[in-house]
Amino acid sequence: MNTIKNVPARVLSRRPGHSLEAEREQFDKTQAMSISKAINTQEAPVKEKHARRIILGTHHEKGAFTFWSYAIGLPLPSSSILSWKFCHVLHKVLRDGHPNVLQDCQRYRSNIRETGDLWGHLHDRYGQLVNIYTKLLLTKISFHLKHPDFPPGLEVTDEVLEKAAGTDVNNIFQLTVEMFDYMDCELKLTESVLRQLSTAMAVSQMSSVQCRLAPLIQVIQDCSHLYHYTVQLMFKLHACLPADTLQGHRDRFHEQFRSLKNFFKRASDMLYFKRLIQIPRLPESPPNFLRASALAEHVKPVVVIPEEAPEDEEPENLIEISTAPSVEQQNMSDIFEQTFGPPNGIRDDRDLQIENLKKEVDLLRAELEKIKLEAQRYITQLKAQINSLEAELEEQRKQKQKALVDNEQLRDEVERLQRAQLESSRTQGLYVEAEKKASATEMRYAKLKEKHSELINTHAELLRKNADTAKQLTVTQQSQEEVARVKEQLAFQMEQVKRESEMKLEDQTLQMEQLKKELEAKKEELTQIQSSLSHSKQAGSELHSQVEALHAEKDSLRKSVSEKECELLSVKGLIQEKELLLNQEAERSAKEIRELQGKLMEKKNQEQSLQQKLLDDQFGMLQGTVKEAENIIQDAIAKLDDPLHIRCTSSPDYLISRAQAALESVNSLETGQGQYVTNMTDATGLVAALAQFAHLTADTIVNGSATSHMAPTDHADKLTETCRDCGHQSLGYLNELKDKQLLRQANLEDVRRTLQGILQLGQELRPKSLDIKQEELGDMVDKEMSSTSAAIEDAVRRIEEMMNQARNKSSGVKLEVNERILNSCTDLMKAIRLLVMTSTNLQKEIVESGRGAATTQEFYAKNSRWTEGLISASKAVGWGATQLVESADRVVLQTGKYEELIVCSHEIAASTAQLVAASKVKADKNSRNLGKLQECSRNVNEMAANVVASTKSGQEQIEDKDTMDFSGMSLIKLKKEEMETQVKVLELEKKLENERIRLGELRKKHYALAGVYEDPDEGEGKPAVAPRRSILKKPPLAQKPAYPLKQDCELEQHDGVFQARIVNF
Repeated sequence: MNTIKNVPARVLSRRPGHSLEAEREQFDKTQAMSISKAINTQEAPVKEKHARRIILGTHHEKGAFTFWSYAIGLPLPSSSILSWKFCHVLHKVLRDGHPNVLQDCQRYRSNIRETGDLWGHLHDRYGQLVNIYTKLLLTKISFHLKHPDFPPGLEVTDEVLEKAAGTDVNNIFQLTVEMFDYMDCELKLTESVLRQLSTAMAVSQMSSVQCRLAPLIQVIQDCSHLYHYTVQLMFKLHACLPADTLQGHRDRFHEQFRSLKNFFKRASDMLYFKRLIQIPRLPESPPNFLRASALAEHVKPVVVIPEEAPEDEEPENLIEISTAPSVEQQNMSDIFEQTFGPPNGIRDDRDLQIENLKKEVDLLRAELEKIKLEAQRYITQLKAQINSLEAELEEQRKQKQKALVDNEQLRDEVERLQRAQLESSRTQGLYVEAEKKASATEMRYAKLKEKHSELINTHAELLRKNADTAKQLTVTQQSQEEVARVKEQLAFQMEQVKRESEMKLEDQTLQMEQLKKELEAKKEELTQIQSSLSHSKQAGSELHSQVEALHAEKDSLRKSVSEKECELLSVKGLIQEKELLLNQEAERSAKEIRELQGKLMEKKNQEQSLQQKLLDDQFGMLQGTVKEAENIIQDAIAKLDDPLHIRCTSSPDYLISRAQAALESVNSLETGQGQYVTNMTDATGLVAALAQFAHLTADTIVNGSATSHMAPTDHADKLTETCRDCGHQSLGYLNELKDKQLLRQANLEDVRRTLQGILQLGQELRPKSLDIKQEELGDMVDKEMSSTSAAIEDAVRRIEEMMNQARNKSSGVKLEVNERILNSCTDLMKAIRLLVMTSTNLQKEIVESGRGAATTQEFYAKNSRWTEGLISASKAVGWGATQLVESADRVVLQTGKYEELIVCSHEIAASTAQLVAASKVKADKNSRNLGKLQECSRNVNEMAANVVASTKSGQEQIEDKDTMDFSGMSLIKLKKEEMETQVKVLELEKKLENERIRLGELRKKHYALAGVYEDPDEGEGKPAVAPRRSILKKPPLAQKPAYPLKQDCELEQHDGVFQARIVNF
């Protein structure tokens, strides 16, 4: 048996210790893993288990230091999806994390704002959502820092809400506005998300859609609480302020109510939310704040989060209970176990079971805490509902008690009146005593009046002081609100004192009036008694007894008078006490006014410093814009001498449009400069106008340089120098804007002059039309149509002559081919002649229907552009027919090529299409002649196709094809012939490629010269006609139309048509 006497100490201490460093290291590792899994670039929602581990980590370390230490290292600018999921996790951490998370997030406000601003400037679907989400998070952090009574989860009782709102109506008003802003940010995020989903027609079960919808769960929780609190605060405001004052609040609440209700309704219909959250239902109509009892009908919306299903993965522990040994240590442990046997401190199965049980206990504790929190939430909600019902019941009880008290007061008043009536019946014959009482009452009334006048003077003095204070407190908006609040409180207190004094004065006046009425009644009764005494002198004994009774009543009246005097003395004492209280209140108000004046001076100093900072910031922003504008214009000036820019071209019309836009931006810049000089605290108008001016001026300079590349030499040099001068003048103006002293005298006249010069040069470079009188257009139309008809008749006649000559001079296959070609040409000429006749009839119909009372020449003159197009199309048809006859003649005489006929056929088809388009512009779509013209156009196209087909078939019949006999050639000779044939093929391909390039250049030149004329100084103003192909020689009978087609920008509005350009090859 092997025994070890001295076992190494490191073997005995193999059991790992629970050190703090290891625990912290394991915690950081777990948090890093959870953050990397929760915030990634996958377009999928954040898994709840990863977010829960991050939240539990904040409770473990009592803050979000670890979360932010890893979050600031994330590449948020590289991926919008990564930024979106970061905002989602941060929202959950703010809501459910430790309370210290709010303070930690406050320190990283700038990082959140920079992320939102970055993605707000980019056109990315997730980027726009990230911009809105960051604004919501910043609003949430600011609100909860300002109001610490509201946790980030927004779950408080009604008592806490009452405590946070307070009794000051201004605080309630401000808190309501801030909650409205909070709700607006929440609703804006939901609207943006749902708008993107509506545009994409997405399904809520897709992972990409769920990635956008997942953060809306926290939004639903926030909105339900905010809606409840705004309803409570709105009822509280309506109980303190008039309804007209709160009209804006009601309109804003109704708008938010509609948006929130639509959002809840859409979210309830989505399958994604049905398994994750129970969305409350809002009432059909918003609460009626004008009716106080409507508060009892309000039901707080409750959001329920159902229990989550267990995750497939085994959750990781946030705290490592035991440090796992490394591989080397494990191997070493196995060696010692095999050699020396199990030592005293080795891990056995019970330790592993203990660790597993600890893990399960931690998990169960977390679940238990979650269940407790959910139960506490339900209990809080139910308590809130119970408290609201008890408050409503207490209010009903108070109203009932008040009604009972009012009823008792009315009964006492009735009894008092009855007693007064009995007492008045006993005061007969007391005229002298009543007069004394009246005089004493009048004296007391005079004293009360004097006291009242003193109170009025004191009140007026306080009002004057209050007015002086209000005038001094009108510098800043914040100080105005504070002074207004103090003023309202003072005015309210003074008004209350005044109201109390007036009420007391009115009571005294009513008492005087009652006494006067009683005195008059006594006088009347006294006169009646005297009259009865005069008639009853005989009844002496009875009178004596009545006198004794009257003496007794006199004594009782004296007693009542003494009691009234005591009451008056007590009233006088109360008035003196009120005066003393008023004096103390006045002294306290004066002291508060002095304190407010001191605060006002501090506010003035702060505002002056802020004003100076604002001026510096605005001027700095202006200087940045000026520098950027200088770079833009300098870059445009550099392009004037850039050799790479020589191949860039532009048209005069586009240059004119750019110059006009630049001139308009100069006017806007002058307006912005004037506004900035008037109010240097706002440079936004000048900055916007300056940016627009720089871009448009640079665009004008670049397009002026590009236009000069296509202009004559003199104009090109002049235009280039004008553009360079414009750039230098613009730079000079921008240099003046850099100095605050020169900024006020900066002038844009030189810049405007150079831009007007560029505009004038552009107008000079625009193509000019022929010098043709509009009165002659009508005659030219008839002349050209007649000339075209004559050319077609002559072409038909010449084709018949050619056919007769071909029959006499040729025979066999050649005669057959020539007859087929000439017959197809004859059919084409007949179709063209019918088309021209139909076009003439349609033209007459257009003139008759459109000229009205005007003559035909006046109609053509009024629609000059359309007339020129018609003339051009007619000439093209006649010229094409003549060229077809010439080509057919050369083919029959074997001096031409068959390809000429094919090209001429294409030319005729294009020319007839141009004529149909020109005639169709002003024709009625229901016109019969228009239908005939379109039918004739289709017939012409068919005949042209027949000419092409007959030409190709005849070419195949006539051209001989050599038979390829290689039987007598040797291998070397065949190889040589093959190489020569390959060389010839390459030469022909090269030639074909060169001809195609030449054809492309010819077409480009044709388009460039179409409608462009020579400079009047260089020639007689004749148009530069686009060159035709060399095989098409113009006959003297009909000419190619020489009228240029005008640009779209040259067409006048009264022409009623935009010229169509058709170029034939």
